[in-house]
Amino acid sequence: MRNRFEVTLLSAALAAFLLPATAQNSTAPAQNSTAPAQNSSTPAQATSPSTGQSKTETGDQLRWRQEHQQDRISQGIKDGQLTGSEAAGLETKESDISKEEKAMRNADGGHLTTADRQAIQQQQNQLSNQIYKDKHNAAVGNPDPKTEVDKRVENQQDRIGQGIQSGQLTTGEAANLENKEAGLNQEIRKDRAANGGKLTAQERAQVNRQQNHLSKQIYKDKHNHQKR
Repeated sequence: MRNRFEVTLLSAALAAFLLPATAQNSTAPAQNSTAPAQNSSTPAQATSPSTGQSKTETGDQLRWRQEHQQDRISQGIKDGQLTGSEAAGLETKESDISKEEKAMRNADGGHLTTADRQAIQQQQNQLSNQIYKDKHNAAVGNPDPKTEVDKRVENQQDRIGQGIQSGQLTTGEAANLENKEAGLNQEIRKDRAANGGKLTAQERAQVNRQQNHLSKQIYKDKHNHQKR
């Protein structure tokens, strides 16, 4: 009888000893189950900065904007909203942006960083505003020329504008041609101002030679292997 009582006490003590270990093991899965939930929050935190980048244009959007700016300049040349000098200034700025973008890509293995795209986007915004101002100011081209000299000037401008729109002229080529066109226009205005609004026969011959040179340059630039 005494032996059975001792066995009973020993069993009870053993059970009491094992109970805490059993309780601890039973809670372990619940603690481990929280780990995936904590890890799942990491991707959300990593992607949250994208909300700040949503206003930055992608490389494709920047290229589309460049094409759109060029179309606006081309249209302004053709309808006389842009003078030769204005077009030259705009094309020079567009060329500078293109050169800067190329340098950025070369520095980053052919890619643009977020900071690069933000910088280019800001410059394109400024150029877009300048195009609008130049097209809506009081200075205009001559969409309805009367003299032979003015008709040739207008024809050269149309050819440059078409080359810009078609992509046959790079921004650098267009800027160079527009600068030459602007210089020629300035020379014509000065000659006319010195002669009561007209050109002498000698002046017309000089202008005609310069226009021939420019015409050949337009043709070469539009038919070489460089494309925008």
